[in-house]
Amino acid sequence: MRTQVAIVGAGPAGLLLSHLLGLEGIDSVLLERQTADYVQARIRAGMLEAGTVGLLREAGLGARLDVEGMEHRGIHLQWPGERHHLDFVDLVGRSVTIYGQTEITKDLMAAREKAGRPVYYSASDVTLHDVTGTPHVTFVDAEGQARRVDADVVVGCDGFHGPSRASIPDAEIWERAYPFAWLGVLADVAPSADELIYAWHPDGFAMHSMRSPRVSRFYLQVAPDEDIAEWSDDRIWDALAKRLGHPGWALETGPITEKSVLPMRSFVATPMRHGNLYLAGDAAHIVPPTGAKGLNLAVADVALLAKALTASLKDGKDELVDAYSDTALRRVWRCTHFSWWMTSMLHRHGDDFDAQLQLAQLRRTVTSAAAATELADNYSGLPL
Repeated sequence: MRTQVAIVGAGPAGLLLSHLLGLEGIDSVLLERQTADYVQARIRAGMLEAGTVGLLREAGLGARLDVEGMEHRGIHLQWPGERHHLDFVDLVGRSVTIYGQTEITKDLMAAREKAGRPVYYSASDVTLHDVTGTPHVTFVDAEGQARRVDADVVVGCDGFHGPSRASIPDAEIWERAYPFAWLGVLADVAPSADELIYAWHPDGFAMHSMRSPRVSRFYLQVAPDEDIAEWSDDRIWDALAKRLGHPGWALETGPITEKSVLPMRSFVATPMRHGNLYLAGDAAHIVPPTGAKGLNLAVADVALLAKALTASLKDGKDELVDAYSDTALRRVWRCTHFSWWMTSMLHRHGDDFDAQLQLAQLRRTVTSAAAATELADNYSGLPL
């Protein structure tokens, strides 16, 4: 096969990049190691920045988002005895929207099927060749047939474990592992709050989120090696009620449909370009989910890269592709810092001295217009 852009990875980042390129008349082929059902069913981030929402609408992907997305003006910050609301619209003029990655993936898959562009799911033995010259990608398709895709450029949207980053020699790795993890819970129960609650507690961080008006998402700080089998439904609800408890407020409970333990880490690989190979999303960087940056950061990469590749492949102008890695990494490090800051402020770690520092920072954030604005500006999303 011959295409202009070979995209490795058909999650939201890869699908969105292909869609944006297609709107500009640029051909692409997508390769994905998982099945289509697996990709569509993955439960991931649900908070969209204002810029992400705007981009999806501009790309013709906003129909269901506008009907089913839940717009939030801000978040609640809480510690024992106190709960405060930060109104992002008042502070910076931007809101955020709850609309799960699963739903975005469905929208992108539907758009790709309508456009008739190829996706090779269940692709195995994906290997990148000659990425500094005339690149091509080889793989084995779902029927066991060996295939080859020749392309002008290759884009790795294949996540942390994909083959793309490994094709960049001498990549510099920056990594921070956190001494805690999240126990994530999905429950068939209406949300108990109008917007997200981020709660600092002596027993550990807790978060109240939602996926829809009927489905809630919760997180509890646990040890990285936590045995999920030790967490019965009753124990989970008891811990959530204690850590999220606030006078005059009650936590609604219901059937728990999913439990998982999510390790917490920050990871950045540089550069994000090597010859005719480009990285986007989790292939190049991972942030702890506290700041709701993972999916949004991937979208920012893709928006930047789509413009750069369009200028290069259609008009022969390489200024944007030459600047892609440096430009993308400036945003990556800003979001990495914000995610680290939110994580460090809200999760119980260290000794009681550290706890008092965290509480001091929380009080400062909710009482200072400057501090609240800084959080709102980062959380609601910097311009794409």
